[in-house]
Amino acid sequence: MVRRPAAQKSNTELTSSLRANFRAAQTAIDDKHHTNSDKGRRPDHTAWTSKEDGSLFVPSIDFTNSGLAEERSQYEITVKLFFLPNQAASCRCAQTREAVNLVLKELHISSIDLLIVSYPGITFDADDDVEEDSDEDIDGTKETDPSAEVQSEDVDAMIKTWECLEELHDKGVITRLGVSEFGADRLAKFLAKARVRPSVDQINVRDCCVVPRPLILYAKQEKIELLTHNDCTNVLPRGTLREMLGSGEMGVGVLADDQSSSGLKGEVTPQWVIKYTAVITDRGVIENKGYFALAELQES
Repeated sequence: MVRRPAAQKSNTELTSSLRANFRAAQTAIDDKHHTNSDKGRRPDHTAWTSKEDGSLFVPSIDFTNSGLAEERSQYEITVKLFFLPNQAASCRCAQTREAVNLVLKELHISSIDLLIVSYPGITFDADDDVEEDSDEDIDGTKETDPSAEVQSEDVDAMIKTWECLEELHDKGVITRLGVSEFGADRLAKFLAKARVRPSVDQINVRDCCVVPRPLILYAKQEKIELLTHNDCTNVLPRGTLREMLGSGEMGVGVLADDQSSSGLKGEVTPQWVIKYTAVITDRGVIENKGYFALAELQES
């Protein structure tokens, strides 16, 4: 989990914040347990991570020191859930509950005002078309792993995931639901099948200056709010995460880079990222912003 002000493109913000949190946790352990002669050496990952219910938290997290400064009614809580490439859609119900529960625990709240879901493989352009998304890394380059290429899902597959969000909506955990990168055609097909209609369509217009008129007219007709963003669909590419957690010069030693190095051995695959923002409504001030991310380690 990271807390960071919003100013950068989403994947740069996320990866930079992860690195900063890892370094801060390592430094705290270094200052607490090591002598001056030991300082500067990379502490073993077991000293600054923790295991809970079969999951490894990197770094360790203490929910008792988190929460909002003012009453819950003073805030608008917005969450964006990114489902990452190469993950089975059948796993998303469990992933959604896990991701949402972490945000609720972190902010000490029982409900979210708006949750926007980002499906893998969808981008938005000025012609209101849908294209395949690339595994964009933090420097704007593509992931070199050819298996990382992503096909966008059909609407029926998306609705299966949406049904999990509808259940949370029914229980009052999420007040409003939204989608990301939907053009007018995809949005129309989606609305025809969704029981709980999205009230928001968040689109990326970094490559154009004007939202397509067909989408504007359709959204107005269906009373759907259009919001813009500058997020990357794949905010945490596999290669980037491997480098950050690895034992190399840029890593923190959680993962072993070869059989001779220390750390956990195996291949790591990012599964989802969730971003949350708590805005003090009457002042329009972002008080709290952060991320949680989950990856699966297939041990070798």
